[in-house]
Amino acid sequence: MKKLVVFSFLFIGLIAFSSQTVSGQKYIDESSDFMDRLYFGGNFGLQFGSFTHIEASPIVGYMINDKLSVGVGVIYQYFRIRGNSQIGDYETNIYGGKLFGRYNISQQLFGYTEYENINRDFRPTLSSDLSRIWVPALFIGGGYFQPIGNNAGFTVMALYNLLHYPGRSPYNSPFVFRLGFTI
Repeated sequence: MKKLVVFSFLFIGLIAFSSQTVSGQKYIDESSDFMDRLYFGGNFGLQFGSFTHIEASPIVGYMINDKLSVGVGVIYQYFRIRGNSQIGDYETNIYGGKLFGRYNISQQLFGYTEYENINRDFRPTLSSDLSRIWVPALFIGGGYFQPIGNNAGFTVMALYNLLHYPGRSPYNSPFVFRLGFTI
């Protein structure tokens, strides 16, 4: 597990430092054109072993002004469990999309809200039939932005899912913590 954490930080750091346009918090004014207002980022995760989890969730954001931005993103997760005595081998793909809003309180602190809708496997109680369902989530919370260089940075977010539904949601808890990056 330690190796995975170290690898994840090194991978995200490599992406952030290899970018041509690297800066901390992006600043715009009324004369900024469309491209100057765009930013990119997302989350990436890897875990291997008897439980495999691969996640890629890129985002594109648009700065309305220095404080407020909105954006969209796609979500893809792959899961595989091998040799579980209760469910046997299991493999699935989860996918969907999200809309988000971010309000910068200071250079490092921000408020965040997100609507997410994902498609996942679902097995109703007392049924052996597996079907796919769409599961919505509405997250509210905040985060911390740590700049790296001129245009990139890491984000850490603590969110609460107002639509958490045990048994349907892919998240074990309504509380969700995320690490990501922005370029």
